Amino acid sequence: MASLDGIKSRFTHAGDETEWIPLSLTLVEYPQGDIFGQFLAVISLMPFAIITGIITLILFRRDLHTIVLFIGVSINECINYVLKHTIRQARPMKRDSLYAEYGMPSTHAQFMWFFAAYATLFIYFRLNYNCTVTERVWRTIVAIGCIVTALLVTYSRVYLLYHSNTQVIWGTLIGIILGLAWFIIMHMILTPFFPIVVSWRISEFLLLRDTTLIPNVLWFEYTNIRTEARARARKLSAIGRSH
Repeated sequence: MASLDGIKSRFTHAGDETEWIPLSLTLVEYPQGDIFGQFLAVISLMPFAIITGIITLILFRRDLHTIVLFIGVSINECINYVLKHTIRQARPMKRDSLYAEYGMPSTHAQFMWFFAAYATLFIYFRLNYNCTVTERVWRTIVAIGCIVTALLVTYSRVYLLYHSNTQVIWGTLIGIILGLAWFIIMHMILTPFFPIVVSWRISEFLLLRDTTLIPNVLWFEYTNIRTEARARARKLSAIGRSH
């Protein structure tokens, strides 16, 4: 009973005297009744979906290119943080629920255009194998989709009054420049070292892999898994007949 009274007392004390701060990293406000604003608020969460997807790919695919992309994204975010707290330019509208009070440059715009620039270059230079017309169309659709999504997220930050035009323009320019630079670093400098990295003992332990020389990774995995599954099925069938 004494311990229960102590817990109640602690919560009562915390509720009365402690200032509580919301974890507002993913909180996006929009005007009540504004359907288009609600749509843009949902779209503005796209950076978090992309980061989640990248981390998921790292955990399940262990590909060095994806790891390098995540490192680039992290560097991009660090640069944005330094710029924000160096320039210290206020946002167009003050919000108590914001986790960052500065708005120059826009984090969302910089992230999305970094990703769009990197992904577009990756599609057209890294995936430069001889492919069918259908695959070329799909590659173009994906590239255009990245750019359109970046445009929507960027526009959403101005429409919802989280950033000014100048803040998103600078975020866009910085993101594109850093995306281009990181792709060049990855393609020209880091990729040649991937075969060396995957030969390390720690890389073998972590099951890291280099898919640079494999033109279509999805097709490669599909055909190899299908071949292995059929071989195992035949082996099990042979064992069953022998018994």
